[in-house]
Amino acid sequence: MWGSILRAFVVRQAPTRSFLSSGCVQYSNQRMAVPLRSKKPKSSKPTTQYFVDSRHVRTVGGNGGDGCVSFLRLWCNENAGPDGGDGGNGGHVILQATQDVKDFNHITALLRADDGAKGATKDCHGKNANHTVVKVPIGTIVKSTLGKVVGDLDAEGMMFVAARGGAGGKGNQFFKSDLEQAPQVAEFGATGEETAYTLELRSMAHVGFIGLPNAGKSTLLRAISRARPKVAPYPFTTLKPHLGMVQYDDYEQIAVADLPGLIEGSHKNKGLGIQFLKHAERCNALLFVIDASTDEPWTHYHTLLHELGMFSEELTMRPRIIIANKIDLPEAENNVELLAHHVDVPVLPVSAKIGTNIAEMLQEIRIIYESSREHESPNNTNEEEQKR
Repeated sequence: MWGSILRAFVVRQAPTRSFLSSGCVQYSNQRMAVPLRSKKPKSSKPTTQYFVDSRHVRTVGGNGGDGCVSFLRLWCNENAGPDGGDGGNGGHVILQATQDVKDFNHITALLRADDGAKGATKDCHGKNANHTVVKVPIGTIVKSTLGKVVGDLDAEGMMFVAARGGAGGKGNQFFKSDLEQAPQVAEFGATGEETAYTLELRSMAHVGFIGLPNAGKSTLLRAISRARPKVAPYPFTTLKPHLGMVQYDDYEQIAVADLPGLIEGSHKNKGLGIQFLKHAERCNALLFVIDASTDEPWTHYHTLLHELGMFSEELTMRPRIIIANKIDLPEAENNVELLAHHVDVPVLPVSAKIGTNIAEMLQEIRIIYESSREHESPNNTNEEEQKR
């Protein structure tokens, strides 16, 4: 029976066609890339790394060094005049976009710069502190506490000064004048700026797995990539997104994200709520993972689509297909055919546990990826022409 369902899917979903929310897009009859299976064994360590696409940080600039009060005393002149040096400037906290990092997992909640050195005697100025440069992924959006976008790092090497360091204080030699030959005053170093920001990624992955809790999203990501998200038979096992890379024989890599489970009422901040929906907003295409062994699985799809639409109508217009998971269970046999009749998008039956139709799913992921690139390329050319 699964052979007839798969043959029907392959006939409807040829390698030269991609199903989008707005219809079908035709491609030329060219060879599609074949996904590669990693030969290197996965790590057996219990620790796992999750993908961090949003981070609240507090940035503190370095304080300036204090000026020095000092008077020079020579063997031939005990009153040689003031010689207190100036303090050094505090360091800035700078965010720099680079391709070396992919998320905010390495960024701590507090980013502090070094303080400037104090001034010394004999007109010795204090050393300026080095700037604290924090690397962030390309496409990082910096928002203030009020939600206003204050920085958009969309190119390699772009920098954003998150907190400025304080200026160094002047020593007493700075205040020497004709009227005041022996000033006994110096300045304190200025305090560095202290500001809070929210760092967000514009794009997290090319494809995102979206579904209700215990739909098999984490198991599916384990089956197609080297990612190791936690798998357990209870709801909300995945609390933060995990990212896996799918490699093809033409050296193309597609990022696939395992998103936390969604429940009814998430747009009202139930469950993981708005934070989860923001994860889905950073994926170019959505694969709805449905548990085919449950009763009326098409209601799960409509629930997911309703929650996305209540959060943002734009999410419902992105490319999507339905992955009917757990077809290895006996109760899923009839539900797949019923699911295909109750929805208006292609349905692909798979089993993440035993690997049924995994290769076909990776082929569809590549087709969706190529279609999204073709849709983005005309917009990019139009924007460049307008700038010119």
